[in-house]
Amino acid sequence: MTRIPFPAMQRPLVAILRGLKPGEAQAIVGTLIETGFTAIEIPLNSPDPFRSIETAAKMAPADVLIGAGTVLSVEQVDALDAAGGRLMVSPNVEPAVIEAAAAKGMVTLPGVFTATEALAAARAGATGLKFFPASVLGPSGINAMRAVLPPELLIAAVGGVSEKNFGAYVDADILAFGLGSSLYKPGMSAAEIRERATVTIAAYDAAIAARNGG
Repeated sequence: MTRIPFPAMQRPLVAILRGLKPGEAQAIVGTLIETGFTAIEIPLNSPDPFRSIETAAKMAPADVLIGAGTVLSVEQVDALDAAGGRLMVSPNVEPAVIEAAAAKGMVTLPGVFTATEALAAARAGATGLKFFPASVLGPSGINAMRAVLPPELLIAAVGGVSEKNFGAYVDADILAFGLGSSLYKPGMSAAEIRERATVTIAAYDAAIAARNGG
């Protein structure tokens, strides 16, 4: 079993750009990187997603993680690798997909909701677990499952999480998040995204500072 570690980041926040078009990728991804995001996910049910991923991967600094979401097959893992992606996010636990991505050196974040799914993903070598929808499980539900999981796994909350409720999760020692519609919706301008990203980064930093007694 190969487990690729999650890279050290000041803020383990994944920007989810569902619906991004290739022609928008450079401006929007560039804006997010400038405001402090270092992980970008472009779901594969977006228009021509591998073109957007390739554009993003070519322009991103080496310490920025670019990848795909809604990855469902080994063939999509191969296409993601060809596009230069280093992050594989899936909505489910498919061991063959996790193992194929890990074999290519990708960070893997499969979606889980139950302890059974979480442990299956851990056995397959996942880097971390995307608890989704986090709004249903809540910080206490996610934390209850953490007790039976390998301690090195990254725990990320996705779905219904935004700058408005970082604090509740951070207080439960859940520090990684995937952010979708609170940050980006199709048709938004780079200026609108910059404004949302700036608010999000500030709220995350404030939640971490409060946790640390700052």
